[in-house]
Amino acid sequence: MLSIFCALGRSGTTIRKREGDGGTPVAAMSLLSAFRRSGRLPGLRSTLPSRMVRERVDGWCDAPTHPAYNRPVRLPFPASTESLARPDRLYDFAVVLDWNVRQRARHRGSAIFLHIARPDYAPTEGCVAVSPRDMLRLAPHLRKGATLRVCR
Repeated sequence: MLSIFCALGRSGTTIRKREGDGGTPVAAMSLLSAFRRSGRLPGLRSTLPSRMVRERVDGWCDAPTHPAYNRPVRLPFPASTESLARPDRLYDFAVVLDWNVRQRARHRGSAIFLHIARPDYAPTEGCVAVSPRDMLRLAPHLRKGATLRVCR
């Protein structure tokens, strides 16, 4: 097991994750896939299935009552979404964690990713975030089905 300094949700950790609560779920979450921005984090290598994010096209649905809730979507989209082509560097490389993905439930939380932290490790909206340097170190070891464990 490897422990790395990270940023967690603005509300800390929670065992009762709800959409928009700002909490990072206390859970063992499987790594499913990844997405990345072209030209960012040169030298990053990972065996996770991944795809390049397209500007103004790739998003993630965070509307709990929509059938595409907690799924990648094509923008523009008729329900609430988050763009995966963020103007900052947080999604230069991001790993989709299996929180409410394979078995979805409305309002249980969406878009829980392992991604790049802000320089000051400011809290996330519920994700787990690490420094670019640590992501470069971690990426070669990230494999589909491996587990990221968030503890209290």
